[in-house]
Amino acid sequence: MQWRTGMILSRTRDWPGAIEYAVRVLDLHGPGSGDETVSALAYTGLLGSPDVGEDVVLNVGALLRGLGTGGLAFIVSRDRLPADAPSGGHIVKARYTPLQQMLRAVDEQDSPHHEVLAEATDLTGMPVVVADLHSALPAVLAGIRADRPGTRVAYVMTDGGALPIAFSRSVAGLRAADWLIGTVTVGQAFGGDLEAVTVHTGLLAARLVLDADIAVVIQGPGNVGTGTRWGFSGVAVGEAVNAAAVLRGRPVAALRVSEADPRERHRGISHHSSTAYGQVALAPADLPVPDDRPDLIAAAESLATSAVAGHRVVEIDPSGLLDALGTTPVRLSSMGRGLDEDPIGFVMAAAAGRHAAALL
Repeated sequence: MQWRTGMILSRTRDWPGAIEYAVRVLDLHGPGSGDETVSALAYTGLLGSPDVGEDVVLNVGALLRGLGTGGLAFIVSRDRLPADAPSGGHIVKARYTPLQQMLRAVDEQDSPHHEVLAEATDLTGMPVVVADLHSALPAVLAGIRADRPGTRVAYVMTDGGALPIAFSRSVAGLRAADWLIGTVTVGQAFGGDLEAVTVHTGLLAARLVLDADIAVVIQGPGNVGTGTRWGFSGVAVGEAVNAAAVLRGRPVAALRVSEADPRERHRGISHHSSTAYGQVALAPADLPVPDDRPDLIAAAESLATSAVAGHRVVEIDPSGLLDALGTTPVRLSSMGRGLDEDPIGFVMAAAAGRHAAALL
C-alpha cells in the first residue's frame, strides 16, 4: 500500500455512486518531490461526498505504477466522518478488509425476495450472454437492440475486475439511457441494484426479480492477466457458462477477438476464450461468429470440437451491426482501442447479442 495525504481542490465530474476530484498531493513521488495535482475517486456509498478544501487520505499505488484501468488515486478516508449508510442486511462484501460493508443481498433470509429464490432452480431458457472484457457490455447490448430494441436486459457483474460497480461509467451511462433494466453485483462485487452471493443467485434474480429477458454476465472493469495459461480473471466466463447451463438457461459465449492487439496470444480468438470456453466450461454454449469471416468461423469450429463441453458455432449475419455499435450511449473502448481501431472485437460482442435476441 502506498499512502499519501492531499487536499481536495475541485470536483471534476460525477456519476451515480462515484465522484472524481482534483486533489493536491504532497510528496507524491517521495519526500521532497513537491506538490502535484492528481485525479482521485471517491465512492459515495463508502465515503459520502467529500467537500472542496477537505483533507483526505489516498491510496496511490496504482497511480504510481501507471496502471491503465484503475490507474488513479482512490480516496480512502476523510477528515469528516460521513453519515452512517443504511444497512439492514447481513451479507458482508469486501469481507474482512477495512472497507467491508454490510449489505442486503437479494438471496439472504431478510430479503423480500428470499422466498422466491429459496427453491428457484430454473431460468426457463433465458439467454445468458457471457463475455470476458467489461468493454463488451455496450456492444452486446447494441447487438440485442439492433433487432429487439424493447428487450429487458440485466447486467450481472462478477468480481474478477473492479469490485464497485460505480467504477464503471459505462454502466452508469447505459442505465441512464435505459439500455439496462437493472444490475446485479455478485460475489465480492457490490453496488448494483441488487446484491447476490453467487453468480447462480445473481442470474436467478435477474430473471425472477428484475424480470429480464436476457442476462449479460461480465466482470467489472480491470481484468487481470499474467500471460500464463490459467492466470487470468477471465477464466470465470467458463464458470458462468456452467452456471447458466445448470440453471437451464441458454449460454451464449461471446468470443474475445482482436486484429490490433500487439500481443500474439490475443490476436484472432484470444487464448482467454480458448482456455475458458475450451477447458473451464463443462456445458455446451453457442459461439456466435459473423458469417462473412470464414477464418474466424474455422477457428471457432476448431475451439468447439476440441472443447471439453463441445460447443455449437452459430453463423450470424453482421448486417447493420456496425451501425448499431455507432448508436451506443457510451464510448466504445477496449484495451485502449476504439471502434475504428479494432472493430472486430465489438462486432463479435454485438453478434453474441444479436444471437441472444434471436433465441427469445
